Amino acid sequence: MSNESQITVTSPLLPDLEEFNSLLKEIWGSKWITNNGSFHRQLERELADYLKVPYLSLFTNGTLPLITAIQALRITGEVITTPYSFVATTHSLWWNGIKPVFVDIDPATCGIDPEKIEAAITPKTTAIMPVHCYGKPCDTKAIQEIADKYGLKVIYDAAHAFGVEVNGESILNAGDISTLSFHATKVYNTIEGGAMVMKDEATKQRIDYLKNFGFANETTVVAPGINSKMDEIRAAYGILNLRQVDSAIAARQRVAGIYREHLRDAEGVSFFDDMPGVRHNYSYFPIFIDADAFGKSRDELYFDMKKANVLGRRYFYPLISDFSTYRGLPSASRENLPEAYKTADRVLCLPMHHALSDSDLERVLGFFKK
Repeated sequence: MSNESQITVTSPLLPDLEEFNSLLKEIWGSKWITNNGSFHRQLERELADYLKVPYLSLFTNGTLPLITAIQALRITGEVITTPYSFVATTHSLWWNGIKPVFVDIDPATCGIDPEKIEAAITPKTTAIMPVHCYGKPCDTKAIQEIADKYGLKVIYDAAHAFGVEVNGESILNAGDISTLSFHATKVYNTIEGGAMVMKDEATKQRIDYLKNFGFANETTVVAPGINSKMDEIRAAYGILNLRQVDSAIAARQRVAGIYREHLRDAEGVSFFDDMPGVRHNYSYFPIFIDADAFGKSRDELYFDMKKANVLGRRYFYPLISDFSTYRGLPSASRENLPEAYKTADRVLCLPMHHALSDSDLERVLGFFKK
């Protein structure tokens, strides 16, 4: 292992400690540390405004909104989804007793390929759960047309898509529900946390009941809910981080620009450019290695970097469909998912965060100089 300092693949956005301590003193003074306190309510309002969405409900992490969305929309049977994601996407279905049906990805976005969805629909299909992978918007129009044609719900796993817009419209307004992750590794974080975006007040009310044991008031439980509320301490942390997230995204955009400039002519290396009309959040910078043209495999590059204390991430590898819980499903086969398996074997996410220095970037890019 190199003696040089470690370059991490991500770094958490942290609020100013003195400002955070000031808000903590307010919380300590009020002794209201959870259960829909003032900071929780403030953060819901500010996030809905920032993200340009009508209604938003905060959660304690990014997985529980997925699980709760499935409950709220009364999804059953089978749900069409992608194998190219973090395991929480599919686990949320499994925890609800739903069979995931995997559909291959479009390599141009790493999102679910709309042209493959209809062939996977059966009489048991009730919903589609796509992922805005790396924050790159899915083809929401094509997906919605299929959903409308077959009477299906659409739940977007938008864990990577904080602040992403298409032609000025939030990507989070697509489908019936979108969910977000505010985990420490994300562009915007509340340490752990998440949110659900919905279109109407009645759905928000139902979600708010479901995330608080189903309580409508002190003596009335209207549904078999769970406990997935965000506390006041993380809400306060999130309020402060929201004030600096734009500057963090700008810093990430600069990093992406430097990577693209220097990797544009690197043989055997491909990457995504910005999509027209899209406000990106630069949450990740995946590259794809053609071993023959590059001269070494993705894994060889990954371990070479690791030895030099430069941490990339093979994200997403292995595919969800390769894990023991899911690999026995008929839709999990390599024959059904050729693009997803090919992409998973070639992808490497380079370090991408707001705190990367020029010397850090020089070290990363040194692995691509012949």
